[in-house]
Amino acid sequence: MSGDDSAFSWSDAEKDLMGEIDTSVPVSARIWNYWLGGKDYYAVDKAAGDQFATLFPGVFDLARATRYYIARAVRYLAGEAGIRQFLDIGTGLPSHDNTHEIAQSVAPDSRIVYVDNDPLVLAHARALLTSSPPGTTDYIDADLNNPASILAVAREKLDFTRPVAIMLMGILGHIGDPGEDDDRYTRSIVDELKAALPSGGYLALCEATDANPQQNQAAEQYNQSGADPYHLRRPEQIVRFFDGLEVVEPGVVPIQEWRPDPSPFGATAVPALGGVARKP
Repeated sequence: MSGDDSAFSWSDAEKDLMGEIDTSVPVSARIWNYWLGGKDYYAVDKAAGDQFATLFPGVFDLARATRYYIARAVRYLAGEAGIRQFLDIGTGLPSHDNTHEIAQSVAPDSRIVYVDNDPLVLAHARALLTSSPPGTTDYIDADLNNPASILAVAREKLDFTRPVAIMLMGILGHIGDPGEDDDRYTRSIVDELKAALPSGGYLALCEATDANPQQNQAAEQYNQSGADPYHLRRPEQIVRFFDGLEVVEPGVVPIQEWRPDPSPFGATAVPALGGVARKP
């Protein structure tokens, strides 16, 4: 793994988890960490990330824009929307401005539950939990392909009689295939999560689109690398995930255009859509 792990104190259990990691196959969470300028990746991940970037150099801008969008969405949810409970599914590896850091900087009493099923993410999460105030962060080792199991455990960790924000940031590309059966499988998973939201809860989501030919070519090659495939969706397929909810302004838009922070510099356009919506 690139870099050192001085920020974490690894227990024997966490070291056992590290032993489960396959370093012969690229993993999306580690590749994403590389694109973000992190340190938690292996040579195979860097190679896959560089191969993708050769075809679509804008992936580094996309990774950063996604991270900034997530921070703005969480800041909105914890601030203006008054949300104090977050279920962040497919969280990936720790980076700067993690969900709990942003939410708790706005509202210190925010509670965040992360969900992932990657051994390296789990090891980092367990180390993170030991260094965080008790009761403020938690972790579920689960797969989004089984939303019922996620919700069953989440209901033990969060109070679903009060508003909850469910976050799906860049994870749905790994779920189902938008080209099969009108994307019915993935829509059914998102619908199950939306049904579990209490009134006043929110769905926050972003996904890469198929609007950039270079990214489409890079994704096709990536999906042949042995890594968990990532399927790009048409913009209207992403918008459809918000059916039945009240989408907050400015709507489901390119992520760099979603409530941008004041800046004298123009935001770089990236092929991804994002939005936040409230359950009536």
